[in-house]
Amino acid sequence: MPPNPLPALLDRILRTVVRRYRLPPLARSSSLDASTNAATVIATVIEEARVALAAHTAPEAALQDRFVAALARMIRDAVDPHMGDPAFQAAVLRHDAPSVRDYAALSAHADQDRRALRSTVNTLAHPAKRERCAHAWQRDALAELHTAAFSASWSAFDATVRRWRAHPDTASDPAFAHELAKLTDSPALARLQRIDALASDPSVRRYRALLARHGPQSGSALAVAQGVTSRQRGAAVEAAAAQALDALAQRLDAHDGTPRYRVVTSMRVPSAIPGPHDRAKTEWDAVLLERANDDAQAPVWNVCFLVEAKASADAATTDLPRLQRGLRLLAQADAGTVYSFDTRQGAVRVTGASLRALTTDEATLPREVMYCCDARAEVTPRLLGAASRMQLLCAQASLDYASTLLRTGDADPRMLGVIWEALVGVPQWRSVLHQYSTLRQVRELMVRIDDLLVAIGDAAA
Repeated sequence: MPPNPLPALLDRILRTVVRRYRLPPLARSSSLDASTNAATVIATVIEEARVALAAHTAPEAALQDRFVAALARMIRDAVDPHMGDPAFQAAVLRHDAPSVRDYAALSAHADQDRRALRSTVNTLAHPAKRERCAHAWQRDALAELHTAAFSASWSAFDATVRRWRAHPDTASDPAFAHELAKLTDSPALARLQRIDALASDPSVRRYRALLARHGPQSGSALAVAQGVTSRQRGAAVEAAAAQALDALAQRLDAHDGTPRYRVVTSMRVPSAIPGPHDRAKTEWDAVLLERANDDAQAPVWNVCFLVEAKASADAATTDLPRLQRGLRLLAQADAGTVYSFDTRQGAVRVTGASLRALTTDEATLPREVMYCCDARAEVTPRLLGAASRMQLLCAQASLDYASTLLRTGDADPRMLGVIWEALVGVPQWRSVLHQYSTLRQVRELMVRIDDLLVAIGDAAA
């Protein structure tokens, strides 16, 4: 709890603001049937298992049966060629076809290999360097190498390098010949050529088509454009959230009759605060500060409330662990120290006592932090998160089941029981086991920006 209680008006606003993203009560899995979405059944069963384990009791056997049946149904839906999930179908193809596994493994490092080769060619054959060459043949060679390195075919690039290695004039320049030899012997070039060769394989062509259906290729013009749009949307949500927090600060000042509150954005955690900074949130979108002293020349502030802006519930859900680590980091502050934080509005001095009082306690968290969002609340929220769904689908047993199903038209769902055993007993599955409780907690912290402004206006009235 903060060193001082929340201002009564802020406390009232936080208690009365509409939280339209909040999840409805969870039905009992025993009440669900085959007409219920498979992912919903899975999420419900997993949550019941988590609750049982938290109470130090073994989940009832019926839960495993429901889980296995629902997972089998979800896999069947995902491999449907017309209505299924292309990302999962690509994973199954990668599981089944050695050529696709080879292609996928090489492609994972292809961007790095391309950058390395093109950097080497730029160093050797940059247009400015070509102009300084004394011989016309060498200028021609470097120009061809540079063009080939930025073409679509690495086999053509390799052929260009080898042709110039065999050129009679190259023997007169041992240094140039050595550079060409390094290029032809490059492991990166061999890997890129192997990707080119595999691209004509029928399984690889199908794999690439599935990936294209799932979304644009990384680095493509469409992917870059989508990234720009996403960043612009994120910036707009951040700006709207900061404006709402400004309205709150003004309302608190008007209520108190004295200017004691301010809002800062992009507040960066200083390295002076001890504790692990990696994987923790170290930049906060918007922060409500309350004056801690009356020195106008050297004001000191208490952290009063923290706001993070997210464009969707999924974005907030994946962010929560990082946010919790960020709060734990701030709580490592020395209570007797005043820390300087950089913000868009300049440096601000914040009391360590107000930071040290921050907690990740679930009951207290809504009085410390809020996720602001401008997305519409779904009529039927998705209870199984995208990351958890893909972890379940891409488990070895799920891929084996899907592969058998596609090959023979039938498969025994009991082979999926090993996933249940891992889920309730293996630490690596903890995030999936806790996925619904995490989702519920995030949804409790989420507020639509319009609703926050309405609550502030109602408080003023």
